[in-house]
Amino acid sequence: MSFSWTVSSIYADLAVRRIGSMSTNVIRLFMSFILLGIILWITLGAPYPVYADGKTLFWLGLSALVGYIFGDWCLFNCYLRIGARFGQLLMTLAPPIAAITGWIMLGEKLSWMSVLAMIVTLAGLAISILGRGEGHKVQLTLPLKGIIFGIGAGIGQGVGLVLSKIGHSCYVDAVPADAPAIVNTMLPFASTMFRAVIGGFGFLAIMALQKDLPTLAASLKNGKGMKYTAIMTVFGPALGVSMSLMAVRYTSAGIASTLMALSPVFIMVPYAIIFKQKITPREILGVAVTMTGVALFFLL
Repeated sequence: MSFSWTVSSIYADLAVRRIGSMSTNVIRLFMSFILLGIILWITLGAPYPVYADGKTLFWLGLSALVGYIFGDWCLFNCYLRIGARFGQLLMTLAPPIAAITGWIMLGEKLSWMSVLAMIVTLAGLAISILGRGEGHKVQLTLPLKGIIFGIGAGIGQGVGLVLSKIGHSCYVDAVPADAPAIVNTMLPFASTMFRAVIGGFGFLAIMALQKDLPTLAASLKNGKGMKYTAIMTVFGPALGVSMSLMAVRYTSAGIASTLMALSPVFIMVPYAIIFKQKITPREILGVAVTMTGVALFFLL
């Protein structure tokens, strides 16, 4: 799951630099819709979420609005300003956000260890994005807008994950007892497909309101941008999100989000090589402290 998100993040960074964040979001979500529809058609005989009732679609649609439209809009704008390496580091806010949201909405456990994990995670982020300026004053080492977008992305993913868990639980309850076993196996993919539809049309509507559809049309003709988006789609919305939903089905939202938050570790070296960036000791320390905070969630 974390490996999928790492690959997806690198190619997302490349894609948004080529065709912009809005076009990338629209194209990758509709690519995901087509890919997952084919998978469902082959496995279930129907290219749509079979047995999904109104309650299921409501919660999955809400999770798409929060996780995809708000969260991914913030994430891709974050990539444009500070890159995927720091964007993924700020996404480590998702586990504490998911834990708090799961505690509020699902009654999941939130102990003093959870609070400690959050404090350590925030300390690691502070080490990564703060430094000494003139007169030894503490200042941001990254553009403020990029950091704000990164925080928004973490909130979107954390809250969206809990909402998707609720929707997935409703989906499980809606499946008849006599349904083929393969249906339960494919539920995460069916859930992801519906969320991709909502997210794709949501971004498309925003672009239409902004009268930015010509930009989308031009993006479709950008060969490298489309290639990067296709690779990102396979590892992100298709595999990554589906495995995320599978994870929240078998564990708490906080732990599932923690597993996804390992991407900053995996992305550091390949990103530095691809984009020819140096990794400073302070950044390594920041990632180490952040991941220590994330890992504390396993001890709850």
